[in-house]
Order: sequence, then C-alpha cells, then structure tokens
Amino acid sequence: MKELGIYIHIPFCKRKCHYCDFLSFSGATYLIEDYIKALKQEINKTEIYNKEYIVKTIYFGGGTPSFIDSKYIVQILQLIKKKFNILQNAEITIEANPGTIDEQKLKDYFNAGINRISFGLQSTNSFLLKLVGRIHSYSSFVEGYNLAREIGFKNINVDLMIGLPVQRLSDVEKDLERVIELKPEHISVYSLIVEEGTKIEEKLKNDELYLPSEEEERKMYWTVKKKLESNGYIHYEISNFAKPGYESKHNVACWNQEEYIGFGLGAHSYFKNKRYSNTIHFDEYFDWPENSKILHEKQEKEDTMNEYMILGLRKIEGVKISEFKNKFACNPIYLYREALNKLVKNDLIEIDEDNIKLTNKGVNLANLVWEEFI
Repeated sequence: MKELGIYIHIPFCKRKCHYCDFLSFSGATYLIEDYIKALKQEINKTEIYNKEYIVKTIYFGGGTPSFIDSKYIVQILQLIKKKFNILQNAEITIEANPGTIDEQKLKDYFNAGINRISFGLQSTNSFLLKLVGRIHSYSSFVEGYNLAREIGFKNINVDLMIGLPVQRLSDVEKDLERVIELKPEHISVYSLIVEEGTKIEEKLKNDELYLPSEEEERKMYWTVKKKLESNGYIHYEISNFAKPGYESKHNVACWNQEEYIGFGLGAHSYFKNKRYSNTIHFDEYFDWPENSKILHEKQEKEDTMNEYMILGLRKIEGVKISEFKNKFACNPIYLYREALNKLVKNDLIEIDEDNIKLTNKGVNLANLVWEEFI
C-alpha cells in the first residue's frame, strides 16, 4: 500500500508572534466552532481509497492547535481514524504553545492517541520571549513539559530559534544547556527569517531592534550542532536533531517527496504529482470546504526530479544516488552534471559513492545551493 501523511491546520492563536507570517489569526475565537464544522465536512467529503493508501503520519499545526478547546482536536482525530486507514504505529503530532496548555488538554491529547508533542519554546530567556511576542515564560514551558512526561508522552520535540534580535551566543548556549537537561527526544533549531509585514520587520526598519551579524549567527549554528551532537542527537536535517529512532516522520516524508493531504484553511497538499492548497479566506472555506482548493502545480517528470533534489539536499545525508535512479530511472550525476560540477568546485556539495550532500560551507549557504536546481 502507498503511504500517506495528513496535515490539519488550526489557524487560531492567542496572540500572533512578532516574527510570524503564517496563516493565523488572533482575536477570532468566535469563528472556531464554525471552522471545526467546516473542517469536519472537508475531511468527510475527501475521497482517498483505503485499499490503496495507509496513513503513517498525522500532524496538527497552526497557528496554535493547543489554543482551541481540546475536545475539537479529539473530534477531528476520531473522524480521521474513522475515515482513513491508519498505520498501527502512526506518528501523531500536535504543536503546542506552553502558554495555552493545561493538564486536562494534555490528557485529552494522549488519550485520543496523539503520541508526539512539539513545544514551541524558542528561547529560555524571558526577555527575548517577550521581545518577540511569545505569550509564555520559560517556567511555564518547564511546567508543561514535565506535565506531558507525567501523563505519558515519550516523544517530545522542543523548538528553539537563533538569530533573534539582540540575542547573543551566550543566550544560545544557555538555551542548549537547559533544554538538553530535560532530555527531549527531538530538538529543532531555526534561524529567524525576517518576513515582510511582521512587527519585527517594522522595528528593524525603525532601528528599534538589531539582529546579530551573519558571523555571529553562524557561530550560533555551529555551537548548536556541536553541542547537540556531543549529547547524542543526530543532525539529520539542516534545522533538526533527534535521538536515534526519533527523527520526525512527518518532516522526513516531506523531504522525501512523499504524498500528504492537508485539511483546513490554507492547508497545502502534495498528491498524485499535484501541489495545491485550500483557500485562505474563511467565508470561501465555510461555504464549500471540500471544493475550495487552488492548484499551484501539476508536475511533469522534470519538475518532480528537480524538487526531489531541492528537498533531498536539506537532509544531512543528502540525496541517495541509488534511490534517485530507482525512482526516476536516470542518473542524477549525469542529469545535473553542469550544476553539480559548479557546486563541487565552490565546495558547496560533495559526492561519494551513493550520496550527493552539502558540505559545511554548503549548509551555511543553503539557499544558494537550492537556486542551482530551480
């Protein structure tokens, strides 16, 4: 059977973070009940043949899924389990903001079958958390983390960020020290990207804030890599580290160009070589949730191969030449010989017997590497 991932978008937040440009809304709690009704309708109307597909990952993202009443999460998950053929040991993840959870919510998630929780910590420095608009404190995160452990969660991710305004290397080192002490199975570390229209962009333009230099941010990144690897975490993707066996199945499936279906406002899907998304407008979604999809790309073979290379180079192990040959019946070394020769000469990638992967320099300049294949 073919494997399938499911993504559920919950676009509500208690308050929007100052760096966030995701499709999310604060102050819209009056829409939650109607939204859940439309979401259930979309799931019910979706035709996926269970004899052909088995769901191996389910991911609740946002927004802040933990912001809404946990009964809605339980209802959605029950419907998905009824509607689809779910792998017995499927990875089921929910993103959680420490400022929006309590013991009852965590118990409801666990009892419903959610087996992985991803905490958006971002920093252990209370000043930095406030600066970027987070609604929680480090102490509330620790309280929530310990509650999750007590309830029975054995697979926990913690998100951290580097390159935040006024952040120092010593701040990052302290973050790592504190998080490693908690022994989460997975740690994601993302560099801040200043998006247009965000509060952080506005404050930077007005010289109210400043960012660390590129050199400082690189030091932060390599400190993260060295520290986490020395503590038993495998660096398996540019921004992700995991204890052996705890790599995110949801993310790995995306990087391996596997199929997934997205439900909810603005949710993206990749299915049968098509990339499409739902409308980003509540009124359109409420009127006809199952038919509010926008086709972005219908891939030909060349498109699929190019994307496979772009996604695969995010993984630390890179693109396996043998797997590329099996999937596309051609050799990537020959197919991309001009781009690869240029990248090798510039020390951005290296090629061994069965892998095309980034060098250390390539990791630093990852976006330039992607552009060679677009």
